[in-house]
Amino acid sequence: MNDNQLLRYSRHILLPQISYEGQEQLVNSHALVIGAGGLGSPVALYLAAGGVGTLTICDFDEVDLTNLQRQIIHTTAAVGRNKAVSAAETIATLNPEVTVNPLQQRVDEASLRGLVQAADVVVDCTDNFTVRYAVNQVCVELRKPLVSGAAIGFEGQVTVFDMRHDDSPCYHCLFPDLGGDEGLRCAENGVFAPLVGMIGTTQAAETMKLLLGLGKSLQGRLLLLDTISMEWRTLKLSKDEACPVCNKPSI
Repeated sequence: MNDNQLLRYSRHILLPQISYEGQEQLVNSHALVIGAGGLGSPVALYLAAGGVGTLTICDFDEVDLTNLQRQIIHTTAAVGRNKAVSAAETIATLNPEVTVNPLQQRVDEASLRGLVQAADVVVDCTDNFTVRYAVNQVCVELRKPLVSGAAIGFEGQVTVFDMRHDDSPCYHCLFPDLGGDEGLRCAENGVFAPLVGMIGTTQAAETMKLLLGLGKSLQGRLLLLDTISMEWRTLKLSKDEACPVCNKPSI
C-alpha cells in the first residue's frame, strides 16, 4: 500500500482483526457486483470506501429518475446514463485508489464464467430470478462464495452461499427453479428507501468478511429484516440433498 492508502484506510488498520495485513488483502481483492441498483449502490460504495482494490460492476440498465429515491450511487445528472458507468464515475470521486470495471451488458451463464472466475467474491444485487439462478449455477461450478440479498416493500433478506464448503446450501436449495421469472420487482411493487441501504450494507459487510477470512459468515443462515417492526430474524438453512445444482450425483 502507498502512503495515501495507509492514511485513507487507517481506521481499518487500527482494528486488530484487520490490521495492515488484512487491509492489504482487501486492496489486492476483486469483487464482482451484479447489479448497480438499490442494493448494488451501497454494496459498491462501501466496498470501494473500505478499500477492495478491484470492483467489476455489471448492469445493462440506464439510470431513471424513479431510481434516485434509493439508488444512492447515482445522481440526477446521471439520469439516462448506464448504471455501471455511473457507478464507476461516482466511485472514482469517492476513492480513486479503486479500479472499477463497468460492464454495460446483460449477463448469462456463458458470460458469467469468466467474470466469476476472475473474482474472489460474487455479490448478487439483482431482482431478476433468471440472473440469480445463472449466477448461482456458475458460483457452484467454480466454488466461489456468493453473497445474496433481496429487498421489496419493507422487507429484505441476506445470506451467503459459500461453495468452498461442502455443507453449504446454494440459492437453488433456498428457492428451487420452477420455471419463469415472476419475482417481485421494485418498479412494480415499491420499496422503502432505507431498506435497500440496510440490506446492501449488510451484503458489503459479509463480502469484506469473506475477503478477510474474518468471523462467521451468514452461510447456512438467512437473515430477514422487517423495517415496519424493525425486527431482524434468522432462519437456519440446510443443503438440499436433492438439489440438482449443488448436489449432483457423482458420475
